[in-house]
Amino acid sequence: MITLALSKGRIFDETLPLLARADIRALDNPETSRKLIVRTSRRDLRLLIVRAADVPTYVQYGASELGIAGKDVLLEHGGEGLYQPLDLGVASCRMMVAVPEGFDYAGAVRQGARLRVATKYMKTAREHFAAKGVHVDLIRLYGSMELAPLVGLADAIVDLVSSGDTLRANRSRARSRRSAKTCATVATPRCSNSPNVSTA
Repeated sequence: MITLALSKGRIFDETLPLLARADIRALDNPETSRKLIVRTSRRDLRLLIVRAADVPTYVQYGASELGIAGKDVLLEHGGEGLYQPLDLGVASCRMMVAVPEGFDYAGAVRQGARLRVATKYMKTAREHFAAKGVHVDLIRLYGSMELAPLVGLADAIVDLVSSGDTLRANRSRARSRRSAKTCATVATPRCSNSPNVSTA
């Protein structure tokens, strides 16, 4: 039995057509059934529904042979003991630094100001600002990032943005774009030796 770990929501929805092309379909809808282990049309494959940030951990420690996770999650995890055989090109978005309208981000950076930045991507944000020589205090949040500058919690945010609608609705704008992020398969090295697992 092969177990594929992935999260509900956009990643699950955009993975289903890829599975369908391999003649694999989920026999339960995790949104309505609330099942965390989902059977598929293949008797030798099941889906494990976990939080997005937990996908690499389930694979790393052997609870799942394969996983599908955003590259943002894999970067934060560090990828120890894992390899990424395939970029699926789904759930595309961009990691961005965003600030409220009217905030002079470029001027603050030029003057060497120490900025407060809210994010759940601590490692990515730390590396980004260190590479640019910007002094920051990072504040870990897990959601509603756009709220942080509006209530004075932070000067800026680092977050994933797909359409930018939420930024605009909360009077914020992107100031710095990081690379585009998509989803990749993740596996342990032992999977490459398994006759039952193919990532091609």
